[in-house]
Amino acid sequence: MNSPDPGEIFRTEAQELLEQLEQALLDLETAPEDGELISSAFRALHTLKGSGAMFGFDAAARFAHGLENAFDLVRKGKVAASGALIGVALSAKDHLRLLIERPEEASSDESARILANLAKTIGAAGTAETAAATDEGADGATQGETSSATYRIQIRFPEDVMDNGTNPLLLIGELQDLGTCTVSPLTERVPPLDDIKPSACYVGWDVVLTTEKPRSAIEEVFIFVLDDMDLRVEKVEETSKRLGEILVERGDTPPDAVLTALSNQQRLGEILVKDGAASKERVASALAEQRHLTAAAAQAPQKAQPLQDSIKVPAERLDNLMDRVGELVIAQARLREIATASQDLALKVVAEEIERLASELRDNTMGIRMVPIGSLFGRFRRLVRDLSRELGKKVQLFTSGEETELDKTMIERLNDPMIHLIRNCIDHGLERPDVRTQAGKLQEGRVELSAVHSGAQVIISIKDDGKGLDRTRIRARAEEMGYLAPGAKVTDNELFQVIFQPGFSTSREVTNVSGRGVGMDVVKRTIEGLRGAIEINSTEGHGTEITLKLPLTLAIIDGLLVRVGLGRYVIPLSMVEECVELTPEQNLRAKNRNFLSIRGELVPFLRLRDMFNVTADAEPFPKVVIVSAGDLRVGLLVDQVIGDHQTVIKTLTKLHADVETFSGATILGDGSVALILDIDHLIDFGRAQEERLKAS
Repeated sequence: MNSPDPGEIFRTEAQELLEQLEQALLDLETAPEDGELISSAFRALHTLKGSGAMFGFDAAARFAHGLENAFDLVRKGKVAASGALIGVALSAKDHLRLLIERPEEASSDESARILANLAKTIGAAGTAETAAATDEGADGATQGETSSATYRIQIRFPEDVMDNGTNPLLLIGELQDLGTCTVSPLTERVPPLDDIKPSACYVGWDVVLTTEKPRSAIEEVFIFVLDDMDLRVEKVEETSKRLGEILVERGDTPPDAVLTALSNQQRLGEILVKDGAASKERVASALAEQRHLTAAAAQAPQKAQPLQDSIKVPAERLDNLMDRVGELVIAQARLREIATASQDLALKVVAEEIERLASELRDNTMGIRMVPIGSLFGRFRRLVRDLSRELGKKVQLFTSGEETELDKTMIERLNDPMIHLIRNCIDHGLERPDVRTQAGKLQEGRVELSAVHSGAQVIISIKDDGKGLDRTRIRARAEEMGYLAPGAKVTDNELFQVIFQPGFSTSREVTNVSGRGVGMDVVKRTIEGLRGAIEINSTEGHGTEITLKLPLTLAIIDGLLVRVGLGRYVIPLSMVEECVELTPEQNLRAKNRNFLSIRGELVPFLRLRDMFNVTADAEPFPKVVIVSAGDLRVGLLVDQVIGDHQTVIKTLTKLHADVETFSGATILGDGSVALILDIDHLIDFGRAQEERLKAS
């Protein structure tokens, strides 16, 4: 197996850090005094600088160093996190992404221009310091000149440090990552067992660290608890020292006590402990430092190996794993059929066990692929910010349901459609501030993104509080382009669907954002390619809501296997409400009007035999499978309900792209193919049939 490319490892890490940086910068616009956000931006830049230099991205490391120094000034309160600074930092973040992902396209002149603009924005308070630090970082990154130093670090946390969510051992571990480290615990403040509070921190630490990192890197480890703890850091000379020298330097014992002890011909540490001049653990700590300094002087560093409780896996491997699980599910279905036809009890037991394990493996694999949709929503904050400034509008983005999970493939393919929809909301939907004021609205428009689970679907909503859709204008344009017949009666949903036709646009002028009629047709094709549906609701003067209905995954679903004639079909089990039997009398009465009374409610049903032109003899007692999507219900008349079936979805070929009744296919246990019914399309068909019957 080929080892991973170090550059790709860094790019993957950098992508997460750049997203973290962008989110922190956008949040700082509304909360410029938030120290946590400032520290988050600083940490991201600091890590990008260090990792970039380590993996050979020198230009990116130098550029990140300049940004880091600017935010160090903000962190120290010397410079305010103004809107102008945030704007420059966002531009710098975009350039930093280019330096990392496509360094051959990045210009050194652009790097210098942005850093100069950054220095100008910071002003005289930080220009000299930033420039000096930037030069220092550039030299270090270019020449690779490093020198080590040894520091004596004395650490004492407040007793309630763990109550506030801080784990001292993790911070000690971060120190160990900086270089060669010797740690000695100090336990003199630990009370008797009966008086110990489990969540209190009584232990202190003496640490000796030899590192090539600057002293500031040590303080950054404790950045979140620095104000509440006792931290002392001092540089020590890397030479072998006597025990007495170390104890006196650290202030652990007076010089006179050392001289007195030396006059006795015993070991110094034992004498000091015996005389009460120094505690036993302090002597042990000093001895540990002595050994450390001796080792440092002999240039025998020992690097700590950090433990990892998680790993990053390439997406391609997850896709391959899902493919193999799909093949396993198909093989398991075949085994179940063989076991069902066999009288061998042992075979039946094994088949049931394999089915259970395959089901668990399927669920676990799908769970690994699930990603919170918040990772998608977070990308649009920058889009809304930049677009609102470009169009001269005030817009605020609100999100909810970020924890809703969706298959990673769905997340990736949703990015472009969501961008088109949000751009249209801001450009077409939201009015300019003066127009909103005249309409009695707040100057600042709202765009709301939400996601929620609904069975085996995820419902994503994009909503604005703008002027809504102009039905008259849409209709006139649709008739002009030939998408609607003049004077034809259509519902709002049918009228709004015209928006997704290729080339359709109601904009009177072409801008950088819209007006060319390109984008919305791509949105619909992409959503339908994901086996989803898109709906539009609009109230004139109050806004528009676009709803995307998407399956949780594109790989494997639970299905209900049915038979119509000699063919077998799969209905997604999440959309099945119930199955009822249609008696010959009911079948005869419903011959012309296909409605079934279920608990006093009329439900239209579709005769799949008629839709599929089945010529085989009909069953005397057919079944009606009631399916639903939202508030809409329709029945599907089938000859037989075979049972549940784990369905591995196979996409149809391009030759079948226009077949709307089916959303895919699957391979059954006997090797034959069963088509998967597109329930949303069938429900729309049934609803249209119901409306036609009511009209007649």
